[in-house]
Amino acid sequence: MSESNDLRIAVLGVGMMGADHVARITDRIKGATVAVVNDYFTEKAEEIAAGIPGCRVVNDPLDAIADPGVDAVVLATPGPTHEKQLLACLEHSKPVMCEKPLTTDVATSLEIVKAEAELGKKLIQVGFMRRFDHEYEQLKSLIDDGVFGRVLLAHCVHRNPVVPPSFDSSMIVKDSLVHEVDVTRFLFDEEITSVHVLKPAANPGAPEGLQDPQIAFFSTESGRHVDVELFVTTGVAYEVRTEIVAEKGSAFIGLDVGLVRKYGTGAGTGRSGAGMYGGEITPSFKERFGQAYDVEIQRWVNAVRTGAETGNYVDGPGAWDGYAAAAVCAAGVQSLETGERVTVEMVDRSSIPGAEPAERPIGPGA
Repeated sequence: MSESNDLRIAVLGVGMMGADHVARITDRIKGATVAVVNDYFTEKAEEIAAGIPGCRVVNDPLDAIADPGVDAVVLATPGPTHEKQLLACLEHSKPVMCEKPLTTDVATSLEIVKAEAELGKKLIQVGFMRRFDHEYEQLKSLIDDGVFGRVLLAHCVHRNPVVPPSFDSSMIVKDSLVHEVDVTRFLFDEEITSVHVLKPAANPGAPEGLQDPQIAFFSTESGRHVDVELFVTTGVAYEVRTEIVAEKGSAFIGLDVGLVRKYGTGAGTGRSGAGMYGGEITPSFKERFGQAYDVEIQRWVNAVRTGAETGNYVDGPGAWDGYAAAAVCAAGVQSLETGERVTVEMVDRSSIPGAEPAERPIGPGA
């Protein structure tokens, strides 16, 4: 660590997500500083580094990981680079916060799980930020406390106003549905065993060839049912909602109820006709989950700072969770292509010594 005892972090990839993390660590996170930045576009890295006292640009990501002035790594590089970079983090025993995906396929994700398990340390945390959102945490507590009895099913909505032109139909599964995959596993503490993706009539406003919307159905180990509406070209705003239905009640999050308006005919609105009911809708994921990202990174920093005592440098989803998400999404893409329900193929976690869940760290902010 630095002379100030701050955790020295290298941020690899300073596009939208990486730059957001740099600003977060610099302005809002305690106990850490951005010491090194790296990006394929060197000019971008230099621009970011220039705004942070003492921050350096290291042009090779593997050199940045190995740098003796780096204690931990935030990985916000493109998915295809993750396998090699994660293995380098493990080789140098550098704790790493890896934005999804862990890797881009099931086989390499499993190899990462095995490589970490062989070290006997929990070094990899995966950036499924919804677990740190206060509404999802409240929902999780309701389930765990048994307030509604046994939870039977869940309904989810995942809508984006627009996606980049490069977005294809399979990316709706791998980049969007993946969050509901992790939410399901987080809320219910069990694996997803099958996926079925249906293709409704496509949105006329979607790019040609993009199957949008999609409807996904999960079944879990205990027989719970989860359905997900995925619609990424709504042209409206960012909407993420989850409802659980249980034997003694239900609960709903994601309503954006910071401001709710009800008004009828006239009422100074200039409108006529039936009464209206409405509120503000979150424009993007950065606003909706900004609080969650802050909590996620702060808790990770806290865990890394105390990890030498326990061998656990994570406080949240780990390598296994990244592997499980990859396995479910692979089944989802297959279902999208075939129209059939597809069984999720995963190894038994207990077959990999050292891959068991890490205990949550105890300490400030834990």
